[in-house]
Amino acid sequence: MSVNTELAGTSYTLETPFEVSREAIAAFARATGATHPAHVDVEAAKALGYTDVVAPATFAVVPAQRTEGLYISRPDAGIDFSRVVHGSEQFTYTRPIVAGDVLAATCHVDGLREAGGHAMITTRTELSDAASGDPVVSVVSTIVVRGDAA
Repeated sequence: MSVNTELAGTSYTLETPFEVSREAIAAFARATGATHPAHVDVEAAKALGYTDVVAPATFAVVPAQRTEGLYISRPDAGIDFSRVVHGSEQFTYTRPIVAGDVLAATCHVDGLREAGGHAMITTRTELSDAASGDPVVSVVSTIVVRGDAA
């Protein structure tokens, strides 16, 4: 396996917190086909009790993947991104993401193993309120780095 297993247990933090904008939420909603008015209309979101437009449930992948990229792009990680396949994604929310949130993000490399000649990497990205440190969402991802064809 060409993936560097010595990086299991390491963590990577975004240098600058991720600022959630109305525009980013609306663009993500359009791209993913999320049509609820609360994703684009402040009044619709406020009618549901939110302070601003609310992000679709999978929006957390945007800052999570930016943070995960700090690990994946390390030359010593041994990850050839052209061989990466998305395995799975799981979101555990403490509260929804809304426009105006500023999120701190830390990615933890929780697991590295080989299966059938492929590397299986499990990361966990913790997104929290940058000001208070309160947790917002945990994103657990599995990526597969395909091995060389024999």
